[in-house]
Amino acid sequence: MTHEIPPATFQILVSTFATQAAVCLGQLDNPVTNKREVNLPQAKFAIDLLDILTSKTKGNLDKEEDEFLKGMLYQLRMLYLDQNAKGRKK
Repeated sequence: MTHEIPPATFQILVSTFATQAAVCLGQLDNPVTNKREVNLPQAKFAIDLLDILTSKTKGNLDKEEDEFLKGMLYQLRMLYLDQNAKGRKK
């Protein structure tokens, strides 16, 4: 069975880093271990990559791309803060 690869888009690029961050924030199963795990340093790295992408593409994105990237970053940052707070309570 062959799966078609979708066309490369900016949203897929952003989603790739966002998915990595979500896995590291325990929101999705780790595809290697099939478990939900929290790895805050790795999550921060993925979020930082998206932040770099934001600054390097400033003024070069259409409205939809810009809103998608900013919205994804906001969501991931809030999840990161939540996980970080949970870790401090332990």
